[in-house]
Amino acid sequence: MPVNTSDVSSVPPLFSPVSLGKIELANRIVMAPMTRVRSGSSGIPGDLMVEYYRQRASVGLIIAEGTYPDRASQGYVGEPGIATDEQAAGWQRVFEAVHAEGGRIVLQIMHAGRQTHPDINGGRRILAPSAIARTGETFTEKGEQPYPVPEAMTTTEIRAALEDFVTAARRAIEAGADGVEIHGANGYLLHQFLSPAANQRTDEYGGSPHNRARFVVEIVTAVAQAVGAERVGLRISPEVDFGDVFETDRDDVLVTYGTLLDQLRPLGLAYLSVLHTEPGGDLVQELRRRFDGKLIVNNGPLGGHTTREQALQQIEADHADAVVVGRALIANPDLVERWQGGHPENEPRPELFYGPGAEGYTDYPFLEAA
Repeated sequence: MPVNTSDVSSVPPLFSPVSLGKIELANRIVMAPMTRVRSGSSGIPGDLMVEYYRQRASVGLIIAEGTYPDRASQGYVGEPGIATDEQAAGWQRVFEAVHAEGGRIVLQIMHAGRQTHPDINGGRRILAPSAIARTGETFTEKGEQPYPVPEAMTTTEIRAALEDFVTAARRAIEAGADGVEIHGANGYLLHQFLSPAANQRTDEYGGSPHNRARFVVEIVTAVAQAVGAERVGLRISPEVDFGDVFETDRDDVLVTYGTLLDQLRPLGLAYLSVLHTEPGGDLVQELRRRFDGKLIVNNGPLGGHTTREQALQQIEADHADAVVVGRALIANPDLVERWQGGHPENEPRPELFYGPGAEGYTDYPFLEAA
């Protein structure tokens, strides 16, 4: 007699399991790596951060906030680091708390490049592909200040930065992270190398799309060799002009990122994360094809607050294997339960996104127990 399987497909695909390399996700909701600046001057994750991430462990995967691999690359006051044993020990407590709740967590490694200031990174030099400052101001310990003109990195400094990424990745995995994400997006150092506006070098790291992609290829390859490709993800944001990394020529974007992914494809990375306004559009889906691996997509903060309906649609339309969610997870630590049951959501409080305390961080209410 045939088995009745009519109820098997009743669970929406968004809430079904998926594997990203060696990382097993219980559902396809991924917590975005959101800067929350709660690490103080030491850059060591403390009790607040442990509780914040523990509360949100029911998502399929947490991508922890951008974390600097060495002090010179710190981009924000209060940003956590993974540059010292003490910082790694702080992250170990976070990882253990998430795992105790059955969750999965990877650490995003982020080098700010020119998007920092000496009053943020302890008076250290500001390095970038080229000596071109971005416009605007940044918050420092001495208040708002204009971004400085960076120094163009020498090839020796490029190699040193690569080693910092590798060392940071090893520290994260040894501390218990399920994986690491290399931040190649949002106008930070790796994105600066990819962009023809920010990268005007004339050596092997500048000029052609292949040369502009070289540094990212080298970093991701080295990290994959160090900790295992199946534990490494890459985040990119093509055509997203954060921090004056203008990418306005679609043909150049496709060649640059296509070249990047063609070279990374043989590694067998855990996933590619793409931030773009049109996750289901031609560009993102072509890059998915070139990568030939698991794709997670994120249209916020570009497209506003990611809703339950949007997330469901992205998965059901097969635009991605998982969906990155940001602000809804800030305000709703039990977002998976709320979305599964169609329950009301807490509203985020943007005025409290950045600051030192628990308010607006770990005090959002959970659903009352049934």
